[in-house]
This record gives sequence, structure tokens and C-alpha cells, in this order.
Amino acid sequence: MRVVWVAVGAALAVVAVAGCGSVTDRGDAAAAVTVRMVDAVTAKDGVAACALLAPDTAAELEQTADKPCAEAILEAHLPGPGAVSDSRVYGQWAQVRLNGDTVFLAVFPGGWRVVAAGCTARGDEPYDCVLQGG
Repeated sequence: MRVVWVAVGAALAVVAVAGCGSVTDRGDAAAAVTVRMVDAVTAKDGVAACALLAPDTAAELEQTADKPCAEAILEAHLPGPGAVSDSRVYGQWAQVRLNGDTVFLAVFPGGWRVVAAGCTARGDEPYDCVLQGG
């Protein structure tokens, strides 16, 4: 199921200075979380993949699929793994582009968490995402 994630566009439009470390270090950290989540899905490790999701994203996935997150994420039809081509940090938010996917993250206690994945740009319209929080 593909849904439009309107909040991403609005959130990324707000550029706030936050957090510690350089933007490059924070972008690298967001990219690392993205790669770990994609690798976990590829390895069919739903528990590890769900541990990297934002709480609202995991809850939305469970509600939509009517299954535990660890099962639902493996059936979400996320794009396969791809190399990281770009990582940008916008205050508390990050956008990581992989070959074939765009992933959005937010800072939570303990680090970056995936708030949307399987996202496709639609020009001036908000991204269309396979997986997103409510």
C-alpha cells in the first residue's frame, strides 16, 4: 500500500540548528541507520528492522497490516538495498537517498529512527511512501 506522506515535505522545509556534531557526521549516522534497516529487511530480520523505526511508524505499520511490526515490515514491499547516494540533515530531520529509495529519519533519544521509507519523489508534490508514521 502506497500513501502520501505530507508531513515530510513540511518538516524538511523547517531548517533548525540542533544536535551535536557536524552536519556531515549526523548525515553519516542517519545513513548508517538507513543501511542497517534496509539490510535487516533484506536478511528477513523484522525485529532488527523494527527496532530502527520511529514509534509512530512502527505503530502505523502494525495497525495497517494488522500484524506485529516484525512480520509486517517484511511484507511491506520496500525497495531492495541500494547504495547511499546522498544524505542531508535538516535540524532534527534527515533525508537519505539510496539507489531506488528515499528514506526519512528523525532524531529520537538514542539516535536516528526511520519515519518513512520506500519513498518516491513526485515533483512538487509530497513524497509517496510505502512505509510511514501517522
